Amino acid sequence: MQDWRWMTAADLGRAIGAGDIDPAALTEVYLEAIDAHEFRDRIYARVTHDRARAEAAAASARAQSGLRRGPLDGVPISWKDLFDTARIGTEAGTALMAGRIPDEDAEVLKAATSAGLVCLGKTHMSEIAFSGLGLNPITATPPCLNDHDAVPGGSSSGAGASVAFGLAVAGIGSDTGGSVRIPSAWNDLVGLKTTHGRLSLDGTVPLCLTFDTIGPLCRSVEDANLLLAALEGSQPADLDGVSLAGKRFMVLDTIVPDDVRDAPRDAFADAVERLKAAGAQVEHRFFAQLFDAFNVAGNLYAADSYGWWRDLVEANPDKMFPQILERVRGGQTVTGPDFCAGWNMLRDIRKQYAAETAQFDAVIMPTAPILPPNAERLLTDDAYYKSENLLALRNTRVANLMDTASMTLPTGVPSCGIMFNGQNGNEAQLLRVCAAAERALAK
Repeated sequence: MQDWRWMTAADLGRAIGAGDIDPAALTEVYLEAIDAHEFRDRIYARVTHDRARAEAAAASARAQSGLRRGPLDGVPISWKDLFDTARIGTEAGTALMAGRIPDEDAEVLKAATSAGLVCLGKTHMSEIAFSGLGLNPITATPPCLNDHDAVPGGSSSGAGASVAFGLAVAGIGSDTGGSVRIPSAWNDLVGLKTTHGRLSLDGTVPLCLTFDTIGPLCRSVEDANLLLAALEGSQPADLDGVSLAGKRFMVLDTIVPDDVRDAPRDAFADAVERLKAAGAQVEHRFFAQLFDAFNVAGNLYAADSYGWWRDLVEANPDKMFPQILERVRGGQTVTGPDFCAGWNMLRDIRKQYAAETAQFDAVIMPTAPILPPNAERLLTDDAYYKSENLLALRNTRVANLMDTASMTLPTGVPSCGIMFNGQNGNEAQLLRVCAAAERALAK
């Protein structure tokens, strides 16, 4: 039964459907593993034993009666601590929300529960989701799979760690500038950022309502496909017959190749060669307007986040991690006209980017230009924190700014991912491309 913890969600779902695995027994394996794990309290903010057992028992009854709700009915997953959970604390990784207990589930949690997924609990995260590193001295900093003294990536830090350490089949996180994809890449997982607005944000504690998205952290592209369908109550994309033959990939040569450290640079180069060997065509392109998008991004993120968090922050600023306080307060000086002008510019750039990339099946780049930094140094060296945080989220932010679907896949090199940015609203095409790429990268 111990092997169950390392199976994909899709494989577990198939085994449940075949009668080889009982959802109640599966959930108990996970709950026991969580409670016995040395990093339990660094990964999970709250473990929902009663809810998980009740949902698993119901899934068992459905399986025995031949009434399963879908391919993941009975599969246990974790939830980032910004998704409202009825009668269970949801605190967004900050003391500003300590003791907050919502009355009902977030819309995506309702959808997942309706699909039969089992809620194991709430995972730790960067404070208010405003960091790509996963460091949180206010609540907890989960470990990175490949270096327990390093941060795991954020802001969906506990979500990634819960899967990487075998304490959840998958984790549901949010991605505003890379918060699903960075912890996925640094913990050798698959992570999907959806197009903004595809999944409901109702019942989700926001960071930036104009950029926030929701997505899964998991073990395979097939899992991401099934989880996306469960989160929105739709049918999964057809991944049969996928191939890289004739697929065209654009390597973005603007901003994202700069200052990439040796390991992620070499891992990306090797991954590109494997994509070519599988039949893909790869071209390098420069998109100069991306500089303008990056120049305006700071104002847009800061103003949006400060607009929502201002009252809570200013009532108790001393309760916040100073690095996060400084970032969110950056929105104080952004004027209304500057915010609107920035968005007008960004919308124009998005149109130009969509036209420039439409001929390609995906735009590819290293997921992160750096490896997971040491947690202790981040706490004691302010300049290091700032530089590493900006670098961590730099490449992933392209998809948020351009509002495209995006997925990171493991390259086989620890903590080094390769990212595929698709088109706005076309997750199905991206999932098919990545399913083919996943096979090529596994060779």
